[in-house]
Amino acid sequence: MYTFNIYDFYIKGGVFMHPILLCSIISLAIFMERLWSLRRKKVIPESILPKIEKFVREEKLSEAIGFCKLDNSSLSRVLLVGLKNAGTKREHLKEVIEEVGSREATYLERYIEALATIASISTLLGLLGTISGMIKIFSVISREVIVNPTTLAGGIAEALNTTAFGLVVAIPSTVFYKYLIGKVETMIVEMEEYSTHVVELLKGKEE
Repeated sequence: MYTFNIYDFYIKGGVFMHPILLCSIISLAIFMERLWSLRRKKVIPESILPKIEKFVREEKLSEAIGFCKLDNSSLSRVLLVGLKNAGTKREHLKEVIEEVGSREATYLERYIEALATIASISTLLGLLGTISGMIKIFSVISREVIVNPTTLAGGIAEALNTTAFGLVVAIPSTVFYKYLIGKVETMIVEMEEYSTHVVELLKGKEE
């Protein structure tokens, strides 16, 4: 009965297994960090908009500004700049909010593109390991008239193992990337909707 040995699998894969392993560690670290940073209460707390809306309707802008300063979330930072510019023209108000919103969007998307890069690199490293293994196989064939299959085993193992390991890293990294980019895009759309709502409230007060 065959028993899979992960250590043997890794060692027989050759030198290209090391950078692929490093890619897997970095990919998982980025995914976990982004999951923590993209928690909803850290980006778009559900309680903030009703409170800000209440303060604005009651013309308590100083209380609204103070509340936003105490709340360390992306949405609060976007709303804060809008509140500080209350009473200005609508175009200016939208412009400053969009500027801060763009910075927050960049922060939310931080490191995510690296996951797509890691997926590509892992696949290419696996392919490179495959080529290296094939070179070893043909090298043995060119030297020996009668080839013993066991002498080809090292090259075959390197060719197959690096390809498999590269895909094992690349596929989850691609899934991580798609999941996180979708999550960020959804949050950005929500922040834009909330910001537009606050702009309307502040513009109404101005009039």
